[in-house]
Amino acid sequence: MNTHSIASRVLALVTAVVFHALSGCQAAPAPVPSHTRPSSGSDAAYPNMPAIAPIGVRIAKYMDVPESAKGPPVDPARGYRIQELGTGLYMVTDNVYQSMFMVYENGVVVVDAPPPYAKHIREAIAQVTDKTITHLVYSHSHQDHIAGARLLGGNPIIIAQEETKALLARANDPERPVPTVTFRDHYTLKLGSQVLELSYHGNGHEPGNIFIYAPAQRVLMVVDVVFPGWMPWRRFAVAQDVEGYFAQVEEVDRFDFDVLVSGHVARTGTRADVAMQLEFMKDLKATAADALKTTKPGEGMDARDLANPWAVFDDYIDRVVIKCVNALTPRWSNRLAAFDVYIWDQCYSMEQALRID
Repeated sequence: MNTHSIASRVLALVTAVVFHALSGCQAAPAPVPSHTRPSSGSDAAYPNMPAIAPIGVRIAKYMDVPESAKGPPVDPARGYRIQELGTGLYMVTDNVYQSMFMVYENGVVVVDAPPPYAKHIREAIAQVTDKTITHLVYSHSHQDHIAGARLLGGNPIIIAQEETKALLARANDPERPVPTVTFRDHYTLKLGSQVLELSYHGNGHEPGNIFIYAPAQRVLMVVDVVFPGWMPWRRFAVAQDVEGYFAQVEEVDRFDFDVLVSGHVARTGTRADVAMQLEFMKDLKATAADALKTTKPGEGMDARDLANPWAVFDDYIDRVVIKCVNALTPRWSNRLAAFDVYIWDQCYSMEQALRID
């Protein structure tokens, strides 16, 4: 069943329920609806609630992070670590954020400057070369990845996709200087013997989010799209276009790379990490679609609330997501780090994308 048929079926069912209530049909009073949450705490939860606490309920102890998701430790005295990725190419990370720098004959190209450790990027570069920063590439416009740009010093040439320039011009943020060189689809940055190929694959995470590829080193950097070993950040890393986000993960999988720099988490990624995230996303999509199809709107609600379409939808959506979380937990809770942190978010986001996108 495609997205439109699912949405049409849901709307038809809800319309029928609401019309039935408004037409004066009397029904026996039902218990206090389970979606209300009185301060007394006397109301019962939905039936078959997952063991993983829903959004808004504090988790006393989160699931342990599996060893497979961890990376090499960071020296606390430095606050960052360097990882060589290939000839003249390095990752800098605090094991939460990731950026890169590439050394060429006459200087250094930096890709992203996350504020948490941007002040250390020059120090990291000095560990391998005395050359100065000549270029800065923005992966996209979000401040958590580039708002340390001023801390790099100097006056580097800043390169970004044209949508990123438009967003930064609107933001007017002095910590995120507007790029001086932009491109639409592809841009090859060739400096001496080093090459970075920049490409734009449409809106997924946000407009302007690009792929940065070092062909000689077989390294691909794509930020906020793949999370090696981890559940993606909340609601697919707050992707603006969920279908576009799915398409970009598939595009990453088609690239000819050995090492993935994802912008987050404690280690670099592999092709197997991309395959696992794709497997999870496809399972999530199929599971949410099935829950949408098999959950009946209005079922179990107080008849007095059936004339409130917002309430009917809220109750329906909640029960769809409960089915989704329950189905995915035994299959994925031991495979992806932080599964319990964001599985509710992913099910809500997937359900909404299938209904309306």
